[in-house]
Amino acid sequence: MPMTHRTAVRAARSGLRPLAALFAALAAAVPGAAQIPAPVDSALHTLFASRTYVGERFGPARWADGGNSYLTLEPSPSARGYDLVEYDAATGRRSVKVRAEDLTPAGRAEALIPQDYAFSKDGRRLLVFTNTRKVWRQNTRGDYWVLDLATKKLHQVGGPHVPESRLMFAKFSPDGSRVAYVLFGDLYVEPADGGAATRLTHDASHTLVNGMSDWVYEEEFGLRDGFRWSPDGKNIAFWQFDMSGIRDFLLLDVTDSLYPFTVPVQYPKAGTTNSAVRVGVVPAAGGRVTWVKLPGEPRDNYVPWMEWAGAGELLIQHMNRAQNRDAVILADARTGAPRTVFTETDSAWVDLVDDVPWLNGGRDFLWSSERDGWRHIYEISRDGKAATLLTPGAYDVESVAAVDEPGGWLYVIASPDNATQRYLYRVSLRNPGPPQRLSPAGEAGVHSYDFSPDAHWAFHTYSTFDTPPEVDLVRFPDGASARVLVANAALRAAVQDAVRTPVQFFQVTVGDGATLDGYMIRPNDFDPNKHYPILVNVYGEPAAQTVMDRWGGAGMLWHRMLADQGYLVVSFDNRGTPAPKGRAWRKVIYGSIGPLSSKEQADAVLAFARSHPYADSTHIAIWGWSGGGSSTLNAMFRYPDVYRLGMAVAPVADQRLYDTIYQERYMGTPEENPDGYRRGSPINFADGLKGKLLIVHGTGDDNVHFQGTARLINRLVELDKQFDLMIYPNRTHCICEGAGTTLQLYSTLTRYLLTNMPPAR
Repeated sequence: MPMTHRTAVRAARSGLRPLAALFAALAAAVPGAAQIPAPVDSALHTLFASRTYVGERFGPARWADGGNSYLTLEPSPSARGYDLVEYDAATGRRSVKVRAEDLTPAGRAEALIPQDYAFSKDGRRLLVFTNTRKVWRQNTRGDYWVLDLATKKLHQVGGPHVPESRLMFAKFSPDGSRVAYVLFGDLYVEPADGGAATRLTHDASHTLVNGMSDWVYEEEFGLRDGFRWSPDGKNIAFWQFDMSGIRDFLLLDVTDSLYPFTVPVQYPKAGTTNSAVRVGVVPAAGGRVTWVKLPGEPRDNYVPWMEWAGAGELLIQHMNRAQNRDAVILADARTGAPRTVFTETDSAWVDLVDDVPWLNGGRDFLWSSERDGWRHIYEISRDGKAATLLTPGAYDVESVAAVDEPGGWLYVIASPDNATQRYLYRVSLRNPGPPQRLSPAGEAGVHSYDFSPDAHWAFHTYSTFDTPPEVDLVRFPDGASARVLVANAALRAAVQDAVRTPVQFFQVTVGDGATLDGYMIRPNDFDPNKHYPILVNVYGEPAAQTVMDRWGGAGMLWHRMLADQGYLVVSFDNRGTPAPKGRAWRKVIYGSIGPLSSKEQADAVLAFARSHPYADSTHIAIWGWSGGGSSTLNAMFRYPDVYRLGMAVAPVADQRLYDTIYQERYMGTPEENPDGYRRGSPINFADGLKGKLLIVHGTGDDNVHFQGTARLINRLVELDKQFDLMIYPNRTHCICEGAGTTLQLYSTLTRYLLTNMPPAR
């Protein structure tokens, strides 16, 4: 019997499998009207306003005892909070390491809820991070507490008079006797048992911070925690950011008070002044700071990475502003004297090496380089004079997963034969040669590994496009599974019927012979005799791939729901995306982001339509977020005869308005490359718009500012171009803050597509 709107809504509100029941009836229920039909609305509520499709989580887990056991948080059966539970890796034996009752401060009814935690190296104390508040994109501040495991004494770091949720990056000293942290931009150290704090720096201000980073380093280099204890615990090395030369970008809040107010963000736009960054070393007991004497103008060079290289030296990566040279510097911690031991260069850009493991007692280190046209791992001598290739071959290494020096193995993530997948391989440290795959042969998809410190165990996560993640514990060196940690059986059952038509991965050849990876989602009731409109999901920039054989969560299920209305949902990874296809693939777009990617996207979707008779090449829509929003604008403006509809979420309309590190890495500065910025910015091609365009942006976006969308609005008005606009007050780049926001956003996108480019019937 056909499912009515009312019965479909009932199905969506009961049981674990509402989407499977809904999808079969949705196509017949979608008129080309302004309102979303009830079954579609119900499916959207299930996806974005319920926990029906939220999978099981593992952790946050931490390795303990050198890798012989691991810790994780589990709900306490006896108190309102979480127990910290320890599992023996070999046997699976469970024991409660810290009870929720032990994490309950005196005078409080509820235990602390750990957002993060760490044990001192001697295992005597536990540091708990809780009551967190967001600073910018990833940085958080909060409260830290130390629990003495022997005495059960629990005290707050900084004392009871420290303002709530203001401490950042607290960590134990190597011997566990002290805790260092950042408060209001200055560094402090205090005894781990509690007591008076020693202030190590005294110059923090609105424009100067110690032990933390500025906005752009956090966003583009991933630098958050800005200080490092020396191995002997006598000193602390730290970054200092002088932001006095950076203009404030003012976000306008018009909703949260009677009168609007501005929120300043120190944000360096392409071609403008950066922070002056330097590295200092200060005694942990307090005293004079020794500054590393790095070469060049501080505002025109970057210090994206720093670690101790033994008790007396620091290893620093020092990049020029163009990011085509990365100098590896060893600096004397006592005098600040630097010496460059190794330099990586590229005619386009070099990528930050965010992990530099040491080998042979500190005589050599591991390094990632594209010098032979592929991203490989090299063993570099401490003096930089010798470089040994450890991963030879015509393939890219995605990352180093672990180093087992006693066993003689280097573990890496790679996918030599399929850029949409990822697997674990190992190579010999002593006799470099072809990589040996360790990920199970029958599990095509994406594998990730969190190794124990001794590289004998790992948490292994595996998923495919159609299969939710499973986590198991695997042992090494053979990579055999010891036991499943998260099966996600309920989620797998819930989505089984929704994904019963498998995704199809394929390749298309475009332009000058480049082969692009793509995927297609078809309706579950696919009929090859119909002609289906096409919806393209795009990103297209150097920061991410979209065509990956891994689970995509609610976003992927939303695409499947749209497919079941009568669309083909496809995606393509053009050249310039970070696929493991060699240096030339990734860096062909240097100096010109936008023109090549938009051309290859248009060529790809037309090639796809030509090779699939049921694809309607006269009805093509495109949508994307952030860089994908920019790609959507470029598609609509440059290829108006290809795309009938576009939905651009949080786009960069004018590349001159984005930040220094990201935009200049791929484009140079606007002064050096004015024509590249002009040709890459969608706003300069807005006169080409013909189809329906929806622009979505949050006014509180501190990453991709609403300013660019406002300028684009002015340009479209000037050109008398019709478009649609959805503004979310005070929402950031994720457009996720506030009750109902995510549901409303995806409902808006769904309504726009169904109304303006109706599905196949």
